[in-house]
Amino acid sequence: MHADLPLIITLASAFGLALVLGFVASRLGLPTLVGYLAAGVLIGPHTPGFVADTPLAMQLAEVGVMLLMFGVGLHFSVDDLLSVKQVAIPGAVVQMAVATGLGGLLAHAWGWSLSAALVFGLALSVASTVVLLRALESRGALETPNGRIAVGWLVVEDLAMVLVLVMLPVLAGGDTALETRDMDLGTTVLLTLLEVVAFVAVMLLAGRRVLPWVLWQISGTGSRELFTLCVVAIAVSIAFGAAALFGVSVALGAFFAGLVLRESEFSQRAAEESLPFRDAFAVLFFVSVGMLFDPMVLIEHPLQVLGTTLVIVVGKSIAAGVLVLALRYPLGTALTVSASLAQIGEFSFILATLGKTLGVLPDEAASLIVAGAIVSIAINPLLFGTIEPVRRWALARSAMARELDARSDPLAELPIATESAFLADHVVLVGYGDVGRQVATELEVAGVPFVVVEEDRGLVESLRQRGYKAVLGDAREAMTLVQAHVATARLLILAVAEPTMGALALRNSRRLQPEIKVLARAGSSEESQRLREAGATGAVDPARATGETLARDALALLRVTG
Repeated sequence: MHADLPLIITLASAFGLALVLGFVASRLGLPTLVGYLAAGVLIGPHTPGFVADTPLAMQLAEVGVMLLMFGVGLHFSVDDLLSVKQVAIPGAVVQMAVATGLGGLLAHAWGWSLSAALVFGLALSVASTVVLLRALESRGALETPNGRIAVGWLVVEDLAMVLVLVMLPVLAGGDTALETRDMDLGTTVLLTLLEVVAFVAVMLLAGRRVLPWVLWQISGTGSRELFTLCVVAIAVSIAFGAAALFGVSVALGAFFAGLVLRESEFSQRAAEESLPFRDAFAVLFFVSVGMLFDPMVLIEHPLQVLGTTLVIVVGKSIAAGVLVLALRYPLGTALTVSASLAQIGEFSFILATLGKTLGVLPDEAASLIVAGAIVSIAINPLLFGTIEPVRRWALARSAMARELDARSDPLAELPIATESAFLADHVVLVGYGDVGRQVATELEVAGVPFVVVEEDRGLVESLRQRGYKAVLGDAREAMTLVQAHVATARLLILAVAEPTMGALALRNSRRLQPEIKVLARAGSSEESQRLREAGATGAVDPARATGETLARDALALLRVTG
């Protein structure tokens, strides 16, 4: 009877063992995903005892990838994606080329063929979106400028992988698929590009109207279960449709489904309703990775495992960090992107499987790729935890690091020709998200001059192109406030609700101008109270922290102080 229930057996063993080992890992001070990976190893085909249904587990993990990418899309607008194109596109392309070269050279040194070295290098070049999102979400960094850069970078990598999977049969020496379709490589690549463009166009043009309308109709029924069902159905169905009709990966299909739904008034509710499903199926993804691992590779090929891991964790990180710094981003951004890319995941396994099917990868290649994935995934949270300590250590000991962290950037200060109205008796607005954008609109309507402080380089460039006065920098740094001329401003508005932002910006602004009025948006009632005790003129609590409320309070303060 039990043999007839592979789905239930797989779910029960995966969830049950992941719970136990995840708890043990947490008690030992390790990331819980280490326990999930270990659970997969124990129920996988390469260890003695019970063996779960591996193909079924892989399909369940694919559902987790869909739901997770859908959730990212719900928090990642088109504007966010376009705002990081300056670093994401060149960075992802060059970093993938460097990582492919490093992995290929390593494989060539082992005596592998050129085709095998190419496939192996490509498999090490692309990071796992699932791992990155879990790391960013756990630190509340998904919607920060650095988080948007990292996610945008991986979206570009996923798009590049769509082309790689099409070209791989020819590049690896297996052109049967192209002969069957009577196409050359150039025609096939062009067709794939057209399919991707067609899918994006359909989602951005038609999807923006249809999907929010569908959610509105379902919400009108008042049924919570129907709303949840609708959200999951949209994520999974569009992901499958993207792959079946347009040849786009299911991850990208789900991402764009969430992206267009973000414009809907129900986006927040959709994110909340789908969260339990995303968490549960994400666990299955890590378990499925562990099931692919053959522990014998550690004994039979220890040096090869070490070399593979070094390319993933060290080689890719250094390449990404150097590229980010070369594009004139600060040290903190370079460290964040480096840690984000220091792992591999789902696309690597797809490439390994395809390479083995084409007959170009040796038997141990898949195990090496999975071993590198498991090690890099396990230590990735630890790398994220070292970002700020490493940054502080470097700043304390290296003049070059200090120069890189506070590099001379034309966007970090107002142009010389800035009108005097924006240099004195003006408003300094920190943050230009949804709330900050509405505050800026109200100030502009009221004829109040203001300077925007933002950490997002692309957004600052866009604001300046539209005629706004904007400064690139972190408001927690006194120098950023100096460049916004807070010492001569009438009012400082903190439109970003971050726990450390308000207190540090308030303290630095008072050092520059003891009498300045400060209006802050708080992330919680407790934070609102702390800001008031620290001397904030006003602190808008979460229940009223809208752009309209913040703007109204700001105009009231300006009338008082004017």
